[in-house]
Amino acid sequence: MATISVNGMKRDVQASTDTPLLYVLRNELELSGPQFGCGLAQCGACSVLLDGKEIRSCTTTLAAVGNKEVTTLEGLSARWAQQKGLPAADLHPVQQAWIEEQVPLCGFCQNGMMIKATELLEQNASPSVAEIKDAFTKSGPSAHLCRCGSYTAIIAAVQFAAMQTGKGGAR
Repeated sequence: MATISVNGMKRDVQASTDTPLLYVLRNELELSGPQFGCGLAQCGACSVLLDGKEIRSCTTTLAAVGNKEVTTLEGLSARWAQQKGLPAADLHPVQQAWIEEQVPLCGFCQNGMMIKATELLEQNASPSVAEIKDAFTKSGPSAHLCRCGSYTAIIAAVQFAAMQTGKGGAR
């Protein structure tokens, strides 16, 4: 048995330490945000934050997590509220932006897209379009892939989220 911190809570899990984190999150902890896309860290659908840095959970073992904090899509709003000293929020500004801009088509890649957007905005509160494109295509093990092609809406949502985070939060 191992203990990991996920979305601000210590959780005991039964999986062996060589199990990919994605399987632990989905199968044991029943979190549906991270998706199995490729299993090779090439698409980004399984992305989570590990101590604030985006990782691909399909190729990260439980042992590699150690005492670090795992944040999934489900934990973004609590992370935001804690960082800003705000009362509990229903949605992170990135999640609200995805709704406002009506980003998802099929929605399969959106977990990874929102995780990457969160990481980007925590590092750069007001990214340019070029910086947004670079974050999604040149950082991490590979580019984030959207099979539906909602890239224009994703960029608009990141810009919207940047404006909201600059104002102190989601609506």
